[in-house]
Amino acid sequence: MGFFDKIREGIKKTKDSMMQKVERVIHSFTKIDEDFLEELEETLIMSDVGVQTSEDIVERLRKKIKETGATDTGVVKGMLQEIITDMLREDRPFKIETKPSIIFVIGVNGAGKTTTIGKMAANYKAQGKKVLVAAADTFRAAAIDQLQVWTERAGVDIVKHAEGADPAAVVYDSIDAAMARGCDLLLIDTAGRLHNKKNLMAELHKMFRIVSQKAAGCDVEVLLVLDATTGQNAVSQAELFKEAADITGIVLTKLDGTAKGGIVISLKNQLNLPVRFVGVGEKIDDLQEFVPEDFARALFE
Repeated sequence: MGFFDKIREGIKKTKDSMMQKVERVIHSFTKIDEDFLEELEETLIMSDVGVQTSEDIVERLRKKIKETGATDTGVVKGMLQEIITDMLREDRPFKIETKPSIIFVIGVNGAGKTTTIGKMAANYKAQGKKVLVAAADTFRAAAIDQLQVWTERAGVDIVKHAEGADPAAVVYDSIDAAMARGCDLLLIDTAGRLHNKKNLMAELHKMFRIVSQKAAGCDVEVLLVLDATTGQNAVSQAELFKEAADITGIVLTKLDGTAKGGIVISLKNQLNLPVRFVGVGEKIDDLQEFVPEDFARALFE
């Protein structure tokens, strides 16, 4: 199965739910008027696109309709696809070009953080990169054990300390190890605690500080893992984590298991956080790079 087919299959539940509702509105009206636009906005809100983003989409649609002089509701679907594709585009590329490059993986426990790291490690190894994983979530013994299982499955090395160790010390040692072993990529797991945001912030800042001192000049990406099945709650989580870390992108897991994929648009539009990867299945190669054009095309075609 090719990349586009995997995305199309992965967002099937979202497409079936969201687009059926949109098409129902389009076919219920014979002409474009305010009633039609209001109904469409309400439909987008009900499809987990979010209130603010739904308003923004319909406002852009209103401008397009005015520019083109369109009156037939049949043209609206194509316009929506263009608008959503444009909203999802990200100017800043995902950069892991230095040796080593560093990817911090953050997010609440249960969102699929450990699985994401394992799949990323396997994917990048398959691309010929030498990958090292740092078990800096020392808060739970289970987190270290789970990560160990995934790194063994992916065939990559891990740097770990005992449960309860200072996460920053793990990061320190893992940077030394990555440099000594000539690694291309260092993936850093972090604790997923949001109930005490102050501690989380302090912990993350300490780790970031070590990276800026010991790996100055290295490409650093900070990916927030969110569970797509939680819908708009994932957007709220992203807002909280954005206060604690300079997030550069989102990994949206379990996208294939939900009809709430509309949050992809909210995350980019409301928080300016681009989705970089999506999880569309259980297999190790089911973590896909996110391509906005493919997502919008799969949604509307």
